[in-house]
Amino acid sequence: RPSPQAHRDYQPFFTAYQQTYPALAPLLHHQARSPPVPNSTPSSKITPLQAIVAPSLLAADQAALGGETQRMIALGANWLHVDIMDGNFVPNLTIGPPVVKDIRKHSDAFLDCHLSVLHPEALVAPLADAGASSITFHWEATTDAAQLAKDIRAKGMRACCALRPTTSASVLFPLLDAKALDMVLVLSVEPGFGGQKFMPQVLPKVELIRERYPLLDIQMDGGINSQTISQVASAGANVVVAGSAIFGAENPSAIILMMQETLKVSLRLRKRTGGAKRP
Repeated sequence: RPSPQAHRDYQPFFTAYQQTYPALAPLLHHQARSPPVPNSTPSSKITPLQAIVAPSLLAADQAALGGETQRMIALGANWLHVDIMDGNFVPNLTIGPPVVKDIRKHSDAFLDCHLSVLHPEALVAPLADAGASSITFHWEATTDAAQLAKDIRAKGMRACCALRPTTSASVLFPLLDAKALDMVLVLSVEPGFGGQKFMPQVLPKVELIRERYPLLDIQMDGGINSQTISQVASAGANVVVAGSAIFGAENPSAIILMMQETLKVSLRLRKRTGGAKRP
């Protein structure tokens, strides 16, 4: 007999499937017709990468950040993305270490702090004391990225570096060759405000970084939603930040799940083809 309760329980999963398939379809169809690439990088060397979705708290209710952090983790988010802006490096002014400290009181989640600030060196110690898990600084905002990354790691946090859309990936190659960074953030919008349109012209930058560094966490942030996630995943990103697409959704958990599954399919395809880029 039909069970109304069973239908209600199944509805979120069916909704997630409906929203997931359009983004997954190009990757699934490509996977089905692509043979393994001979003499390629052994797949065992590609496996450590994880699919990570980090809702951006910039799009959350700023008067209820404690509850919003708990809600996002309960809905399946892997990390929480915390945008810290100083009104100088970018026009917008947001939160700082005291608010991060308050967020930490409400959650033990991974706090991925992105500094769109001048003089990011000044925030390393305060953010470590506040409970940040990771600091992403802008290459354009520091004169000694290597020392800054070293200082961040010395405080027990992951050291990551962000690139504006117009900054070449090659500026980070010396740091990456020295294994000085844990993640690279490639922005697909100009930093400063949420809700901007995705810039596909940055995707070759992601592809280049992924080709050179197959085990590196590559994050993308800016205009990522159900229409753009497949491009992001195919280019090689395994960590995505989404604000409006998640917080503005009727079913945020379905969006988080869809993004996670799209990233996972791309990672499996990349593993199967030895890291080869999609044609």
